[in-house]
Amino acid sequence: MSNSRKVIITCAITGAIHTPSMSAHLPVAPEEIIAEALGAAEAGASILHLHARHPSDGRPDQTPEGFGKFLPQLKQQTGVVINLTTGGSPYMRVEERVKPAVAFKPEVASLNMGSINFGLYHLLDRYREFAHDWEREHLENSRDLVFRNSFKDIEYILRTCAENGTRFEFECYDIAHLYNLAHFLERGLVRPPLFVQSVFGILGGIGTHAEDILHMKRTADRLFGDQYRWSVLGAGSSQMRVAASALAMGGNVRVGLEDSLWIGPGRLATSNAEQVIKVRKIITGLGLDVATPDDAREILALKGADKTEF
Repeated sequence: MSNSRKVIITCAITGAIHTPSMSAHLPVAPEEIIAEALGAAEAGASILHLHARHPSDGRPDQTPEGFGKFLPQLKQQTGVVINLTTGGSPYMRVEERVKPAVAFKPEVASLNMGSINFGLYHLLDRYREFAHDWEREHLENSRDLVFRNSFKDIEYILRTCAENGTRFEFECYDIAHLYNLAHFLERGLVRPPLFVQSVFGILGGIGTHAEDILHMKRTADRLFGDQYRWSVLGAGSSQMRVAASALAMGGNVRVGLEDSLWIGPGRLATSNAEQVIKVRKIITGLGLDVATPDDAREILALKGADKTEF
């Protein structure tokens, strides 16, 4: 089977959306992030999407020092592709968000392709008690939160990382974000193959209906043709359903505790690896192969782990 038929599994280990009180299995400390990342890699993830957190209370930490507590260990212990966030937290400025990618020059970095309302406050209906004061504020303040990713912000990240050889996971939360990406492609600021990550189910972005998934795919096909590789993530309980729908359309998938804390109805995932194993069963059940890290490097035209700086 050619590499074009091999499915890339990205695993997003911890993120900046969920808070520690929501699940005891959410990794916070560097040693927890390392263990979860290695487990996901062993389970079959070829790309690890990484955020850092403050070990004391789990707040998002976008300092290079925070990432430096686990990146060298991961590079020594696994050959997976490392993808660093430039999204950070919706509350951060772009200058703060890009720092880890600048410092460590990863093979891949995420890049949000447009501004959206980013609602998390509805999670207060489910979660009532929190171990840390910042958690409730984090959710409640999202009633008035715009996750800013202006054209200027996007261009700033692209130009700041232009000499690093870093390629991007273009996170598209809505149809307009695909058109934003097409704009930067036309200007020559990004180059194919584009790695397009369609995000479904965030309050403020596109929904999780089958028609939403199909609309996102058809629009990307029309705009980018054979110049892109498509991947999807479904937030919360929609994670595996969105993955299965996209896999049937030739897509790649992203799972992980950043995107969903769940493994089934009413059942918390006990690890990132558990979600990787579950989506891998869907992939093989469809008669597809799972991409190795080196397959992913070839498919996405990545520079190689030896050219990173961690």
